Amino acid sequence: MVSAKLPAYGALPDRSHMDSSHMNAPLPAKDGIRIAVIGLGYVGLPLAAAFGRVVPTLGFDIDGKRVAELRSHHDHTLEVSGDELRAAKHLTFADDAASLAGCNVFIVTVPTPIDEYKRPDLRPLEAASRTVGRAIARGGVSIYESTVYPGATEEICVPIIERESGLKFNQDFSAGYSPERINPGDKEHRLETIMKVTSGSTPEAADFVDALYRMIIHAGTHKTSSIRVAEAAKVIENTQRDVNIALINELALIFHRLGIDTHEVLEAAGTKWNFLPFRPGLVGGHCIGVDPYYLTHKAQQIGYHPDVILAGRRINDGMGSHVARRVVKLMQQRGIQTTQSRILVLGLAFKENCPDLRNTRVVDIIAELRSYNANVDVHDPWVAPAHAQSEYGITLVDKPDLSKYDAIILAVAHDQFVALGADGVRAFGNPAAVLFDVKRALPRASVDGCL
Repeated sequence: MVSAKLPAYGALPDRSHMDSSHMNAPLPAKDGIRIAVIGLGYVGLPLAAAFGRVVPTLGFDIDGKRVAELRSHHDHTLEVSGDELRAAKHLTFADDAASLAGCNVFIVTVPTPIDEYKRPDLRPLEAASRTVGRAIARGGVSIYESTVYPGATEEICVPIIERESGLKFNQDFSAGYSPERINPGDKEHRLETIMKVTSGSTPEAADFVDALYRMIIHAGTHKTSSIRVAEAAKVIENTQRDVNIALINELALIFHRLGIDTHEVLEAAGTKWNFLPFRPGLVGGHCIGVDPYYLTHKAQQIGYHPDVILAGRRINDGMGSHVARRVVKLMQQRGIQTTQSRILVLGLAFKENCPDLRNTRVVDIIAELRSYNANVDVHDPWVAPAHAQSEYGITLVDKPDLSKYDAIILAVAHDQFVALGADGVRAFGNPAAVLFDVKRALPRASVDGCL
């Protein structure tokens, strides 16, 4: 057993004469920590690998294929290398919930998406909480990293654990919340180098959770006074970015109508020391395009209508359709009929140099173009064709034909596309083809349109 450097917790005082509701739950002994990370996606796997280097850790996922690939030291998300998985000597993987028996720290890292009506979909979180409740024993700690609205951990998750386990919260088991800050595809800002916000359901639990993460987080931790504060901190991190990008997107819509180059304006304004360097674009991914809806949902529950946040969401959610309409207009100006035209979209992932498809807004461009009866091909060397098909029903083109397309849209600035340069990208089109650059990855003078 590997010894974890956690604060020693002495024997609890005799409180048999006290009301049990005032008791603090016991915590795992520092030399007996056994961690289970539930959910092995972009968040859970790096966490499991980091803890697996220092303490016994079980990586659990209900997807048997995912578990099988990780056992062979392969990660299709490209977040953790084979060498990093092999270096996690104390890490094992399982898809059988029975293997969770004996673990005493459960870290939940499952997705928290939204449904078709932009409402929080808590089903994965509720299912994970049931799994924890069936495995946790007295003295266990359940920590959540999934993005939620303030109060969700103690209002939604904890009661499920209590019901499934028969244990009492803060008497038999504790809880914590430490929001994930993973940035997919970013090789500089990694789990260990990003400061971690921590919290616990009691002061003792908060100390335990904070010390637990300090074992692996080199950048340090920030312990908050409550779980609700930590939940709120997470949900506003991405809401703030979403609203700022929405402002720039709205400015781009205005400047386009004025015939002004948005990026030239931003460069000029950016010469002031305190101007924030946001840029227009599609807002997708697992966080920025989703998290604000968790906060607005909670705000509406308590009778407050969040005007600014929802306005920003409407603007950002409309940018894909805006791009498509701009391309159609450019085609029409050149006498190219959109019906049965052939259009190539380069990139499907939600960001460059990353295979992550979660909440990609490139699909909005594709859907809008197809509403004009255009034939749309999509090419993305980073994305697994099976994932594109299963997630969005999109069949990727492995190698686009040259001189074939009436319009090309550079939607994601993968290195492979940028390396082609404007001439290389234009080679996919016929002589009259329109080239639209969503990301401003190519020189402005070499493209026909951009945000």
